[in-house]
Amino acid sequence: MDLQAVVLALLVGLVQGVLEWLPVSSEGGVALVVALAADESAFDATRFALFLHAGTAVAALAFYRAEAVALAADVPAWRPRDAFGVDRADLTFYGVASLVSGVVGLSLYAALSEAASELAGGAFVAAVGVLLVGTGLIQRAADRWGLGARSTPDAPDAVLVGVCQGLALLPGVSRSGTTVSALLLRGHEGERALQLSFLLSIPASLGAGLLVVLDDGVPTIPLAEALLALAVSAVVGYVTVGALVALVRRVAFWGVCVGFGALAIFGGGLLVVVEQGLVG
Repeated sequence: MDLQAVVLALLVGLVQGVLEWLPVSSEGGVALVVALAADESAFDATRFALFLHAGTAVAALAFYRAEAVALAADVPAWRPRDAFGVDRADLTFYGVASLVSGVVGLSLYAALSEAASELAGGAFVAAVGVLLVGTGLIQRAADRWGLGARSTPDAPDAVLVGVCQGLALLPGVSRSGTTVSALLLRGHEGERALQLSFLLSIPASLGAGLLVVLDDGVPTIPLAEALLALAVSAVVGYVTVGALVALVRRVAFWGVCVGFGALAIFGGGLLVVVEQGLVG
C-alpha cells in the first residue's frame, strides 16, 4: 500500500465517521480534505465523499440493527389502509421519505447546482446552526410548559424530511442537521428524532456509494485504500452514533441542540472567512 494513500484513507474515514452525524456537511468536509491532500478536482473529491457514505450507512445499520430487523419483519404485513397506523407508521415513514428524497435529490441537483453553490459552505452551515439554536429553545419551552412529544411520524413528516434529505445531496447541506431539525420542529423528542434521521440515512447513503462505484469506479485512491477508508468511516461512525445517543440520554436535548447550533454557527463563520480569503 502507498503510505500517502493510507494516511489519506485514515483521515477521510475519520472525518466522515464523525461529521456524518453532526450539523455540518460531511460531504463538504471530506471533499475539502481530499481536494487539499490529494489535489483532486472538486468533482472527484465530491464523488469520493459520496462513496464514503456507504461506511456510515453500515454504522447506522449496525447500531440500530434491532430496529432494522423489526422493520423488515413488518414489510409482509404492510397495507395501504393502515400505512400510518401506530404499528406501521415507522415503516411507511422510511419508505415515503426515501422515495421523496430520491426524487428531490436526483431531479433538483443539476437544476440547483449553481444556486446551491451560493448557499453552500459557511453561510449554509451557519444557517443550520441558527435553526438548531432556535429548535433547542423551542424544545426548552416545550419541556417547561409540559407539551407532549409525538410518538409516531405521519405523512407530512415523511414528505418534509424526505425533501430535506434530498436537498442534502447538494454541496454544503447537512443531512443530519436539516432532517433532525425538521423532526424536532414537528414535535418529536430528541432521541427519537435521531433514530428516525439516522435510520433514514441508510438507503440513501448506500445508494450514493453504489452509484459512485457503478458510475466510474472509486476515484482519488486505489481500491484497497478506499476500502480502508470505508472501514474506518464505519467503525468511527458507529462509535460516534453511540456517543451522541448516550449524550442525548444524559443531557436535555434542548441543550444539545443549542450547543451543536452554536458550534455550527462558529464553524460556518470560520468557513465564510476562509471562503472570502480564497476569493480575495
